[in-house]
Amino acid sequence: MNALDYFNARLEATISPMDFMRSKQMDPEKYFLIDVRNGPIHVRSVTIKDANVIPEQELPNRLNEIPKDKEIIVYCWDVWCNTAAKVAKSLLEQDYKVKELTGGIAAWQEMNFPVSDTTKVDNISDNCGC
Repeated sequence: MNALDYFNARLEATISPMDFMRSKQMDPEKYFLIDVRNGPIHVRSVTIKDANVIPEQELPNRLNEIPKDKEIIVYCWDVWCNTAAKVAKSLLEQDYKVKELTGGIAAWQEMNFPVSDTTKVDNISDNCGC
């Protein structure tokens, strides 16, 4: 794979927080955003506003919650985390259209984009599974 192929593939497989915000404003029904982070609730107490919280370890049992007719955007912690990439691969293998949000929640928060408090969600597991 040459550099051009790599960057084309990277752009096809990812979306930046700014591009996601812009595109979602133009077409609010296009995306289904999933927070796939594992770990204790106290470290996952903040999520991107309107994200669906489906930790990676729960994904196989919750596929029925993920629509096939929308573009799925997955995110995890930061650029050093590969959980979202693992989930994206798994969903792509099951014929979902998927992109990874670059930079995860860290990049999102750095840009001061809207977040929500997940401590109100009762069904979030405290088990990391990492």
